[in-house]
Amino acid sequence: MLHSVNSPRALPASFIFPRDLQPGLTLVTGPRGAGKSLWCMGLAKHARALGMDVRGLASPAVMDGEQKVGIDLLDLASGERRRLAVRRGDAGGDLAMTDWQMVAETLEWGNALLERIQPCDLFILDELGPLEFQNGVGLTAGLDFVDAHRGFPLFVVVRPSLLAAARQRWPWSTTLDLAAEAE
Repeated sequence: MLHSVNSPRALPASFIFPRDLQPGLTLVTGPRGAGKSLWCMGLAKHARALGMDVRGLASPAVMDGEQKVGIDLLDLASGERRRLAVRRGDAGGDLAMTDWQMVAETLEWGNALLERIQPCDLFILDELGPLEFQNGVGLTAGLDFVDAHRGFPLFVVVRPSLLAAARQRWPWSTTLDLAAEAE
């Protein structure tokens, strides 16, 4: 059964109060600028403050003033971060997308982390996108992790254009739509 929820991004704590997450997959979605990455990092921060073991990856923006100049990949367990993408045309990217060039070495690092994740209280993956769903590359270990760990509390960011593909792969998922927060 699919559920759609509009929830203020300021309330990720509502998912872990009273500190007991239910197993299952929540697809976090919303348009560009809706705050999906910030919401996930807020959820991770609140969960860690409660003593929960949080694992997974986030993709925070790298800003130069008001301009987004890159995307990092952040290991939520260790805090280590590496550059995941640079603007198309800038030096340092290997896999060209529409607006970004992805760094292959960082994708390999992210996949290695995902392959080694042990059972945890909360798993977050920001994000699975066109590389994974349409091209079969990128953070493909994230797809495999979700497939194999249905009994974990899982939060995975998926952009609206790929939500149908994610729901087809994981019909047991629920959806958290942050679209109302971008308005």
